[in-house]
Amino acid sequence: MSEVSAMIVEATPAGPTATPHHRTAAQLHHQEFHAPMTSRRRRRTRISLTSVLVVLALAVGGYALDATGVLGPDADADAAAGPTAVATATVGTESDAPEPSRASSPTGPKGPTDPTDATDATDPTVSTSTDTDAADARALLATLPVKGKAAGTGYDRTGEFGSAWIDVDHNGCDTRNDVLARDLSGIVRQGPCKVVTGTLVSPYTGATIDFVRGNTTSTLVQIDHVVALENAWRTGAQQLSQSEREALANDPSNLFAVDGRSNSQKRSGDAATWLPANKAFRCTYIEHQVSVKAEYRLWVAPAERDAMERVLGAC
Repeated sequence: MSEVSAMIVEATPAGPTATPHHRTAAQLHHQEFHAPMTSRRRRRTRISLTSVLVVLALAVGGYALDATGVLGPDADADAAAGPTAVATATVGTESDAPEPSRASSPTGPKGPTDPTDATDATDPTVSTSTDTDAADARALLATLPVKGKAAGTGYDRTGEFGSAWIDVDHNGCDTRNDVLARDLSGIVRQGPCKVVTGTLVSPYTGATIDFVRGNTTSTLVQIDHVVALENAWRTGAQQLSQSEREALANDPSNLFAVDGRSNSQKRSGDAATWLPANKAFRCTYIEHQVSVKAEYRLWVAPAERDAMERVLGAC
């Protein structure tokens, strides 16, 4: 190397304009430390931005689905207010748990609901009561003794009124099957007596019920005693003979096939505490109660008598 070249090299400064090959160790360390830190910050920024965008997209999508009705109401809330609630109702004192049935969703009354409307004898949701029937019931009610209820001590459905259900009319079929065959339409029997399917329009509500007999099905079709047996026990049945009480418990005029919910709500209530929801049937219902009480020499409590008079007065 010439002396001139050597002098040029020695005079070259090692400052900021130096080439990468001439950077100091401190400069290289600074560059290596900050490069990965910058990359991590950029990655964290991208991840945070992506998360925000995903959350915003989900929120906007959810709002759009709710606004368009795609997201319906709470299924549990709907189920609690529907026919399933009916199925879980506890069985009342006049229930028939040994031979249950399964019911469809209520369809409502199939005929007029006003007692003054024209009646249809083929539709049990419509009262078949006439002015003469109501007048006769009012006259019969006036003959019934009126006094307070006796204590319910000693009431025993099976012990005092016989097992459910017996064949008191000796036709070869028990009372339950007789009532089902009478009150249901389109029945199918197993053998000469046992009703296994059929359709009921409950006179108490107007609900249409598809009856299917089975040990594991719900008890939505039951046989109701128009004069509840415990009410009968407390209004004179204690003085009846065993055979008379069994006849009362199986008397077709004191029995209706009905929806289980109504039967559970009624329990042992009389006219003062419970009436059918189907107002069109109330005249017939009270006429049956008055007739049964007169037939079996039962009395009426004061509030019960007043309620009967109000219903019959509007018939």
